[in-house]
Amino acid sequence: MRILVWQWGRRGAGPRMAVELAAALRALTGHTVFLSLSRGAEILQAADRPANALPVATYSGLAGFIGRLLLTPLLIPMLAGRLRGLAPDVAICAMPGPLDLLMAAALHRLGIPMVVTVHDADLHPGDGLPLQMALQRALIRRATALVALTGHVANRLRQQPASRYLPLLEATLPPLVFHARPPPPPLQHGGPLRLLCFGRLLPYKGLDLLEAALREATGGAARFEVRVIGSGPHTPTLEALSELPGVRVENRWVPEDEVAGLIAWADALVLPYREASQSGVAAIALAAGRWVVATRVGGLAEQFHGEPMALLCEPDPASIGACLRQLLDNPPPQQPPATDALALWLDMARTLVRQIEPLLATSGRAPVDAKRRSAGLAAVSVRRDDAA
Repeated sequence: MRILVWQWGRRGAGPRMAVELAAALRALTGHTVFLSLSRGAEILQAADRPANALPVATYSGLAGFIGRLLLTPLLIPMLAGRLRGLAPDVAICAMPGPLDLLMAAALHRLGIPMVVTVHDADLHPGDGLPLQMALQRALIRRATALVALTGHVANRLRQQPASRYLPLLEATLPPLVFHARPPPPPLQHGGPLRLLCFGRLLPYKGLDLLEAALREATGGAARFEVRVIGSGPHTPTLEALSELPGVRVENRWVPEDEVAGLIAWADALVLPYREASQSGVAAIALAAGRWVVATRVGGLAEQFHGEPMALLCEPDPASIGACLRQLLDNPPPQQPPATDALALWLDMARTLVRQIEPLLATSGRAPVDAKRRSAGLAAVSVRRDDAA
């Protein structure tokens, strides 16, 4: 099978997930895999940058996005021509983005089925760009099948009109490895317990819950060293966090080449989220052998199921504080960093291929209409229970 994996974001977890998925699919016997990234993707600056078989010029702001849309009549046939040269049997979107409808239109011209990995079925408070969910729903309506990374997301997709009749494929998000070699185990530095809250600093991330937990329930600020780092609007919550002893707030984007050092600095990552689909930060933490304190919301309980270094709590300050005290006084046994990350990515790749192959046989490499989705292709839809 000839497979195209694309993700046109410039920064964040999307391009890395596309790179890892393409590498895992390529490692399977009998498949030819092509990768399509934005020309400006941060991951392409790495020394071991991946081969970008279909580089695409994207944009760096609202004006650039509008400019690309105005060029749509020219871009779609050009993109279709480049795709014709690769001749994929199927295309997999690793994470939706604003320009993906261009790819969908080009794939449709050539009759190439499209599988879309949906990370968020709903918009989180304070998250996303204008029209982001409208564009995602339009992309979903053009898809041959969808991939959900947690049962939580799968259940929401089954309830939404744009996706309820589409085949829904099963997958999980494997660990995301940023380290060339495993970092030292937690607490090797000899100082206070180091806590890291990393990612976009947005309302749904529960930073107010973390601030209250650190203020009221840690049993002594001197026992912690805390970094809250990521990009987001300046808020009173961030101001309150920065005023706590031992807490440092860094409101900035963290470049790709800084992530490994940042995770290695931490003993534990704290995810005090009010809601979540799944977490790329969690996948990075597990790959690095870090403790994790996470709230039992959305798909997080599934993602951490069976993970011995994860402590789950309720989304309230008292419960978060209790888990932080447990880390101080009675932490779970340390486990080595995930050395089987590649094996887990290979498992994900095999799972997807196994579910995609009957779709191709049924569709005849052509997009299917809603009736055929409901009557025929839905038979291969994977039904899964929410492990939470």
